[in-house]
Amino acid sequence: MIFRILEDQYAQKSQEAKATDLRFMQLALTLGRRGQGRTWPNPAVGAVIVKDGVIIGRGWTQPGGRPHAEPVALAQAGAAARGATLYVTLEPCSHFGKSPPCADAIVAAGIARVVAAIEDPNPEVAGQGHARLRAAGIRVDVGLCAEQAARDHTGHFRRVRDRRPHVVLKLAVSPDDKIAAVGHRPVAVTGEMVRSRVHLLRAQCDAVLVGMGTVLADDPELTCRLPGMAKRSPVRVVLDRALRISGNSKLVHSARTTPLWVMTSSLSEAPAAMALGAAGAQVLRVPTTTAPPPGLDLPAVLHSLSGKGITKLLVEGGSKVASSFLAAGLVDEVWLFRGVKDIGEGGVAALDALPLSAITGSPDFVQRASEAIENDTLTIYERS
Repeated sequence: MIFRILEDQYAQKSQEAKATDLRFMQLALTLGRRGQGRTWPNPAVGAVIVKDGVIIGRGWTQPGGRPHAEPVALAQAGAAARGATLYVTLEPCSHFGKSPPCADAIVAAGIARVVAAIEDPNPEVAGQGHARLRAAGIRVDVGLCAEQAARDHTGHFRRVRDRRPHVVLKLAVSPDDKIAAVGHRPVAVTGEMVRSRVHLLRAQCDAVLVGMGTVLADDPELTCRLPGMAKRSPVRVVLDRALRISGNSKLVHSARTTPLWVMTSSLSEAPAAMALGAAGAQVLRVPTTTAPPPGLDLPAVLHSLSGKGITKLLVEGGSKVASSFLAAGLVDEVWLFRGVKDIGEGGVAALDALPLSAITGSPDFVQRASEAIENDTLTIYERS
């Protein structure tokens, strides 16, 4: 609701001015998305600098979170930035971290006006960046495309407010709501275009998580295998309470090229942890839950990942892991891919003991979007 109020206030501007601002803010949002999955623990921000209707600087947060979008755009604009307008998808920072405040750089560059999509909830910023700009005589307008910006920065917002990543659950199911054949035998539920879309989704997330059941059944790599995007692969996270993962698995074999974090209990064997460490994986110990079924404490898992900087987590499988996250109320968004061919009797249910209607028919989730991908479909739900 607050995003709608901000946008309604912004709508009071003249239609011509609003249309111009909207065009440049949409470009800034598009630029910001280029950094998704690569900027953690920082948000993926986009910035555009415009003077006399001409774009003179563009920038987005660089891999690892530095430099920020605003200094990149200011460097490109150079001396021409004086008197220009800066469009930015998130409030410029006002505190000293690994680099000086962006707000100070904006003031020093002589920017005359800043159009920011939304305020940063980070307590170290939280309106102070906008206040610093206004104190320097810069006109600041806030709220244009606020709802879209909030969605783009949802991982950053979730980590700041809830001390956990934003959780996206991905499911690929048959028309009869199955994800695998009898005995967890892998089957191609959806087509090649969906698989490409999943690889792109991985690239847009900081980390991808599976349980040991998926590792044992599929021996996955969990990388982004789109052409030219191998370096966009997320951190791979495995829930492995007893450290059963094999040193011969594809995940362990690739641990030195693509990060692998194995979440385990404090009771798992030290020699197994040392062997994983020697192979290049990180072993992270978290508490276990006392309630049945036994397993790792999922809130503790998410808190640990947040502490390491993860802002957006893709949960890919399997059915028990998916149902556990869902039952714990820890799923914020669902990407439901549906194929066209039934798997049949004895197939593995998508959500273990839970029906798929726990998502599709639940008041906890609302449908945000739906589209056809060749013969398959994608429906996106978000927590209401």
